Amino acid sequence: MQPVPNLPVIPVLETGCDFSLATLRACKDRTHALLDSASRRYPRSLLRALDQVSRAWLARWNNTHLSEIDTIARLLGRPGAYFFSVNYEWACTCRVAPSPGGQSARLIRVLDWKSPGLGENLVCAKVKGASAGPFALMTWPGYTGVLQVMAPGRFSAALNQAPMRYATGLFYIDWAANRRRVWHMPYPTPAHLLRKVAEEARNFDDAHRMLVELPISTPAIFTLAGTVPHETAVIERTEREARAYRGSQTAANHWQTFGWTGHSRGEKSADRARILNNAELAFDPVFPWLKPPVLNDNTRLVMVADAKEGRMLAQGFENTRPATAVLDITWLPAA
Repeated sequence: MQPVPNLPVIPVLETGCDFSLATLRACKDRTHALLDSASRRYPRSLLRALDQVSRAWLARWNNTHLSEIDTIARLLGRPGAYFFSVNYEWACTCRVAPSPGGQSARLIRVLDWKSPGLGENLVCAKVKGASAGPFALMTWPGYTGVLQVMAPGRFSAALNQAPMRYATGLFYIDWAANRRRVWHMPYPTPAHLLRKVAEEARNFDDAHRMLVELPISTPAIFTLAGTVPHETAVIERTEREARAYRGSQTAANHWQTFGWTGHSRGEKSADRARILNNAELAFDPVFPWLKPPVLNDNTRLVMVADAKEGRMLAQGFENTRPATAVLDITWLPAA
């Protein structure tokens, strides 16, 4: 895809571990724009009810981030903060493999989401103060989870949505059936687990162990790349089980684990994985591998990350077109 001139830049914000609040305070207009867009799918009365249920679940299981989300809800002064903190409906395609020169491990990430506006309202948070070291996120103001991260000198990682267990073809019935069991799960969301990993894992092995061993509230697929070429993995998760696949790997929104069943998410999950499986993981701002169906109407973010180099390339998308300029950062903080 050829570069488009004069696109808006993605803001880069330096924060502490309170990155969700810091980004919200700095870019509240972006959060309101996202809520305006996402709320079109949900009447305000329904959002209030979903907020009540979402907060009750967070409180029931003493979620670590509840007070943070309470503050976000107060600052926004509108329904949606609790629901959108724990709910996600996206598709993704990822690949991890050695870098083209064979000197490091690298990650490619494409995130698709039905709600428009996520591509044009991206922010990058450079987070300092975590016990294991700093990390950089591609995120949205006020979002408490972590969906993709580059931790310089440690690892890069991304979260994919797992297949839907129950699928009738009727969105709200399927959504309710798949969420019902969550009420009984006393575990963090996959996005909150990845945040814990970003804050606490000191290297690839730590991150891999946490993503395999720690229980989560809903199934997920994690993609992980360390700093040396052999440190690459895809980890498929149910709430309490894990299957880890080491080496060069590609993940979309279907299981590769034999016997695990479910309805794949997004468009043409297997085709997306097959195309990205042949992609060269170069830092190329043209993203030559970004072709349909990897690129589709719901694509919101494209990213390449290398933790050894401390480098991340990212761009927001809307309607199959770039919505932001390419962000190219290199960040290797002193030890």
